[in-house]
Amino acid sequence: MSPIPSLTYTRELFGERILRSVTANTRQDGIDLLREAAAIPIKPRTVRFPLSEANQALQALKAGSFQGAAVLTI
Repeated sequence: MSPIPSLTYTRELFGERILRSVTANTRQDGIDLLREAAAIPIKPRTVRFPLSEANQALQALKAGSFQGAAVLTI
């Protein structure tokens, strides 16, 4: 077996010096979240873009041209 190479922090971790473990959510966590979301008046904002305009959608997101989520439609 070859040895595991060491990390070059500035290159691989973009200057971050802390590694944190992440836990996964359970199915019940998702159900609880959706139940809470249904109980409050969430009104998502979406802007549709045809799939052929995916690059324009990314540019609009980067520029902050709208509020909400960009949705690509097929």
